[in-house]
Amino acid sequence: MKRVYACFSTDIIHCGHLNILNKAAQLGELTVGVLTDEVIVSYKRYPLIPLRERIEMFSSLRCVSKVVIQDSLEYDSILEKLRPDIVVHGDNWTTGYQAEIRERVIAQLKQWGGKLIEFPYTQTPTEDIITQLDKVLAMPENRRSRLKKLLSYKPCLSVIEAHSGLSGLIAEKTKVETIKGTKEFDAMWVSSLCDSTVKGKPDIELVDMTSRIRTIEEIMDVTTKPIILDGDTGGLTDHFVFNIRTLERKGVSAIIIEDKDGLKKNSLFGTEAAQTQAGVEDFCEKIKAGKNALKTADFMIIARCESLILEKGMEDALSRCAAYVKAGADGIMIHSCKGKPDEVIEFCKRFREINKSIPIVVVPTTYNTITEEELARHGVNIVIHANHLIRSMFPAMQSTAEQILKHGRSLEASENCMPIKQILTLIPDH
Repeated sequence: MKRVYACFSTDIIHCGHLNILNKAAQLGELTVGVLTDEVIVSYKRYPLIPLRERIEMFSSLRCVSKVVIQDSLEYDSILEKLRPDIVVHGDNWTTGYQAEIRERVIAQLKQWGGKLIEFPYTQTPTEDIITQLDKVLAMPENRRSRLKKLLSYKPCLSVIEAHSGLSGLIAEKTKVETIKGTKEFDAMWVSSLCDSTVKGKPDIELVDMTSRIRTIEEIMDVTTKPIILDGDTGGLTDHFVFNIRTLERKGVSAIIIEDKDGLKKNSLFGTEAAQTQAGVEDFCEKIKAGKNALKTADFMIIARCESLILEKGMEDALSRCAAYVKAGADGIMIHSCKGKPDEVIEFCKRFREINKSIPIVVVPTTYNTITEEELARHGVNIVIHANHLIRSMFPAMQSTAEQILKHGRSLEASENCMPIKQILTLIPDH
């Protein structure tokens, strides 16, 4: 019999998949390749069903003779290993980022006289099914654990701030097609700066945790992606312990706390605003108390180091971060307000010499010329775009208000405005 190979990334086997599988089995002995979770996340969305269950799903089909793991979006290595006579695929990969992969498959098959057979792609209402399954990811226990899983799947996560349900929907649903596949944000950052600003309050820990949690709940009601909370200084240790238990129970994935004492001022002011860095021992005790209070291994406490902001020097930053990791921190956020990424890159290089695995988080608000891909090459695992949605919202609203006042009507302001019907398409069940 001829050897037939087909690869799948799907969570749901619909009639279109069954059609291709049955036709492929008629051509010979069918081996199905299942893409790993890591590969799916790299070009698509988060897999709803883990690899092991997807393997079992295909293995249970009568038309499938064998199931193997394909650990790359490219077929090169798996085809060299299996050397099939026929590769089967839907005809939906002739354009876009998969077109190049298709051409390589054709060229490789020619080496041993194999061929590619494509069947018409079947459009099915799977998006409705996926939307329903997606709701499972919004459950606290599933949402909370996703950040750690994503860190194991991807070298660097892209995170954007959300300060309301609507901005959360934008963070959740915004996608772009690239040559490497569909790209979307991996998680959301609930910033104290943005949470304060949208309420018209200064960013000095004036908005209390009860109000912060209400914002989180508004976002969680309409989204599924992991949430990282900006916890400022964490407050008093006794309060911090209770607060993170609440956050953990609600399904937040991580909190980032900064090593400052006293009245918190925004770090972007650098040394212009009087700020006191916390003692290493005291801050480590807060980290330890937080870790001891957690009920699961999913929730992450990430320590934010302000040494570079306060111009304490690289050695101080490195020694502090080493101590924070020893105290149990699940990650390190190194902060800088310089216009270039040089000191952050130096920190990453030197920190990685002593610690290869602990996640490094950066917020490149001021040094925004460097890309996520470049930061990943320097050992960064999470890039937070910390205040861009709220900063882009303000000038648009201000311009709209001015145009209406100036002209006494709203016609001239229309260019700033999205049609209300288009906005409503973001709202679930509308």
